[in-house]
Amino acid sequence: MIDIRDPAWQIALGPRTVLLASPRSFCAGVERAIEVVENLLRLRPPPLYVRKQIVHNTHVVADLRARGAVFVDELDEVPAGATVVFSAHGVSPAVHAQAAGRGLEVIDATCPLVSKVHTEARRFAARGDTVVLIGHAGHEEVDGTLGQAPGNTLLVQDVADVARLDVPDPARVSYLTQTTLAVGETTEIIEALRRRYPALRSAGSDDICYATTNRQDALSAITAEADLVLVVGSANSSNSVRLVELAHQHGTPAHLIDDAGGLRPHWLAETRCVAVTAGASAPQRLVDDVLDALRLLGPVTVAERESTRETMRFTLPAPARLP
Repeated sequence: MIDIRDPAWQIALGPRTVLLASPRSFCAGVERAIEVVENLLRLRPPPLYVRKQIVHNTHVVADLRARGAVFVDELDEVPAGATVVFSAHGVSPAVHAQAAGRGLEVIDATCPLVSKVHTEARRFAARGDTVVLIGHAGHEEVDGTLGQAPGNTLLVQDVADVARLDVPDPARVSYLTQTTLAVGETTEIIEALRRRYPALRSAGSDDICYATTNRQDALSAITAEADLVLVVGSANSSNSVRLVELAHQHGTPAHLIDDAGGLRPHWLAETRCVAVTAGASAPQRLVDDVLDALRLLGPVTVAERESTRETMRFTLPAPARLP
């Protein structure tokens, strides 16, 4: 943490303005997933098992673990007949089948916007299309979507991958996207797909979720004014990483930090305007801690810049609703 008596921090002392991007932090899907686990911990005796991280944030996971949640990588770590929560990122039908085979009670906290993509993947495949999924290999959401129609779905990560595609019928190709991608980069990939497959079909609405788009738009609106961008979020949070990349595309230095402890004095030397945002899985309290840390270095003027207001809320699964 910051200790202004430490000579290393002397170069970072001074007044500065903080441009606070809004929207930032939790989205509706993240709030829903966390509330599912919190409510189940109140309603049922521990342990409560959660497959993978409920959302991609180390602080959220640590907090829920301290309350009694047990996070596992695979279902064979869950005792037969126990209750398990599926994370906000979604799972494949094969995982659901494995849970049923072991007699597990499943509470599905998949974000409804991810579930929408799953439904589209099955629908496209059922009508005979090759489904091209734009996303990042190894991400849990991508794994879940690929598993909806594994014999009909191909993954592309960039424009170069589009050139390597081999589909049975070029007239029957549809595309879907991971919900947390960079809008600009994804648009380029879609354009490359359209050039190669003129009959390319889509769901008719964007798969990149509103929260990802809103956070990118909010940061884009302030990045040019800032000497530095700080993005609060964990390294495995796709939408948080995309925010850092977006700032770099605008020519502004940017860093991803899990919390205020990630601040470094040389980043802040000679910076008088800092833009601060947070990925959709990062709690607002971590942003507040970063602002408090900056105040230790000198007077801070905070200017919140709201690009849009989010009002979306998702209902909880019935077993996770409090009486």
